[in-house]
Amino acid sequence: MKAKRSGSVPLRVLCYLLLIVLAFICIVPFYNIFINATHQSSEITTSYQLLPGNYLAKNYETMLTYTSVWRAFANSLFIALCCTVLSAYFGALTAYGFAKYRFRFNRALFWVLLATMMLPAQLSLIGYFQLVDTLKLLDNHLALIFPSIANASAVFFIRQFIYTAVPDSLIESARLDGCGELRIFHRIVFPMITPAVFTQAIFIFVTSWNNFINPLILIFSPEKLTLPVVIQQMSGSYSSNYGVIYLGVAIAVLPIIIFAAIFLKKIVGGLTVGAVKE
Repeated sequence: MKAKRSGSVPLRVLCYLLLIVLAFICIVPFYNIFINATHQSSEITTSYQLLPGNYLAKNYETMLTYTSVWRAFANSLFIALCCTVLSAYFGALTAYGFAKYRFRFNRALFWVLLATMMLPAQLSLIGYFQLVDTLKLLDNHLALIFPSIANASAVFFIRQFIYTAVPDSLIESARLDGCGELRIFHRIVFPMITPAVFTQAIFIFVTSWNNFINPLILIFSPEKLTLPVVIQQMSGSYSSNYGVIYLGVAIAVLPIIIFAAIFLKKIVGGLTVGAVKE
């Protein structure tokens, strides 16, 4: 046993060193964003900045003079929260139907659902634009929120979790006690699959928050634009003012970093729980 332990020490040290290097590689870009947001363009272009500068207030004042960044921030937050709630709930409900109901073409419909995950979203963009135009929803946040109701990846992930976490006998017992189907889902199934739903909600929120192409095409009014689109406009308007651009990127990145730091354990737990079948 002693020989085994002594032999495993160098391997552990090597693993920790590799993890430290990977963490450093991941952290440095974000560190640069926040540091450069406090400097002026001449400092950013002439040398690599390691310490905070004195131009944060000036960059912030310049950004607010020409850009409604906080309105865009609020728009992105509203859309991301709505997409997260709708996608997580209806994804869980659909996954429950696929996992626990035996109906004709169940497997075929599920394979069709999986096939939609393999198609790039850009392929359906023209058709969706025409549909939104027909429904008179152009330049409306609802055009960005409604598609979240049908999230194939959420359905797939939660369905696999339901197979391992929710026994059929529990559902049958609830039916024998007179529970309706929706009540079974809300009172019994949903609390049991919360880790999977919560994990998918995090990924859905990040995806919706970073969504760029759909708001760029479907939203026209300046007061309705989302944060990624506003930052892209800033990169065009302030192409020579890198400090302002970095500050806008920092504002967009900071909520995601805070969100991930707070719920990191839940993300990992949701991905691993139920991974091993009995």
